[in-house]
Amino acid sequence: MQDTLAHLKRGEDAIITDVSSIHIPLKLLEMGCLPGNSVKLVQVAPFQDPMYLNINGSHLAIRKETAAHILIEKVTNE
Repeated sequence: MQDTLAHLKRGEDAIITDVSSIHIPLKLLEMGCLPGNSVKLVQVAPFQDPMYLNINGSHLAIRKETAAHILIEKVTNE
């Protein structure tokens, strides 16, 4: 099973690998939520929704339901 943004834990880094789902709003794509961009989970609101992300220096808040459709590859900080 492929990881999604919804699987990120606070402080984890990842690279977006696919956003081809029809459930991704065009506005997110315009704001930089594109394959190859780096993403970091900054904070999660109470009840785990929404998620506050840093995507290539831009801060976005997205619903966990939407985040589950964005595929990622986690980056290990070694």
